[in-house]
Amino acid sequence: MIRDEARPTLEDVAAHAGVSRSTASRALNEESYVSARSREKVLNSARELGYSPNQAARSLVTRRTNAVALVLSEPETKVLEDPYFAEIVRGAFRELSALGSQMLMMLVDSKEDIPGTVRFLDGGHVDGALIFASHQADQLPAALRSLRLPMVFGGGRPGGTIRGLHLVDFDNTGGAKLAVEHLQSLGRKRIGTVSGPLDQRSAVDRRIGWQQTLGLSERTAARLSEEGDFTPEGGEQAMRRLLTRVPNLDAVFVANDPMAAGALRALQNAGRRVPEDVALVGFDDHPGLAEATNPPLTTVHQDPREQIRQMMATLHQLIDGDAPAPRRRVLPVRLVRRASA
Repeated sequence: MIRDEARPTLEDVAAHAGVSRSTASRALNEESYVSARSREKVLNSARELGYSPNQAARSLVTRRTNAVALVLSEPETKVLEDPYFAEIVRGAFRELSALGSQMLMMLVDSKEDIPGTVRFLDGGHVDGALIFASHQADQLPAALRSLRLPMVFGGGRPGGTIRGLHLVDFDNTGGAKLAVEHLQSLGRKRIGTVSGPLDQRSAVDRRIGWQQTLGLSERTAARLSEEGDFTPEGGEQAMRRLLTRVPNLDAVFVANDPMAAGALRALQNAGRRVPEDVALVGFDDHPGLAEATNPPLTTVHQDPREQIRQMMATLHQLIDGDAPAPRRRVLPVRLVRRASA
């Protein structure tokens, strides 16, 4: 009679294959994020050792729901209208679908929604959460810190801190530098900016990149900048204010593509030719928008789907019981040149 303790375990398979326990688990469950070579090694080891997982027992032990929450701490109107969030939702759905998992989208429209959100996430309904909460005064990240639920944050530093958090962001400061350096290479001398709302870290970082690249004092930076709200209407209004104060502006860096489209409209309504009189650079390279303006936008490209992929890779490690050190991963961006600059 073979004793239970003599039966090969998942740990035995992982050791025999020379991989981590989580890699062995993902390979046996035919999940993504496992290379073909590692998967083959794990399957061969399982066959050689005679490993046969007890699915019912594993389900009872892991208590997996096979669902992940996508939590967007933004007003409903912004989530529905902002192309960045549309790409985030689409990317998360496709990524989770490919993994055989369900996506549960949750909107935190105001601080009154926070207690219910925390209770739900703490109720065992999901295996983990992808959190987007970029406003500096947002109380959601602090409320979530007490939960044992695996979580990965996307975007700027929530609440101004990254200590103890897993976070995937873009190089917003570097992207602004690329934009400004391109405008300088065109011989532009008076380069202004329309920033995003400065209670969001991404907007702050893009404004910092613009200011540092130009070497501006705080006083000069304040004169050459206007704050928008990441919407076309906000970009148009901010551009009008900036033109009134700096009528001889010859270039502008706008902190996202929807605002850049609004700024373009304001410039054209003021009789300024783009790019002949004022060169214009946006940020996002959103498909369907950046190429649809007249002229098409020169813009900084970022890839929300890659952000989701990186977030999911870290989340899977956490769900599987691995303990990667909390860190802020910064994804690269690049300049895409079109006719506006």
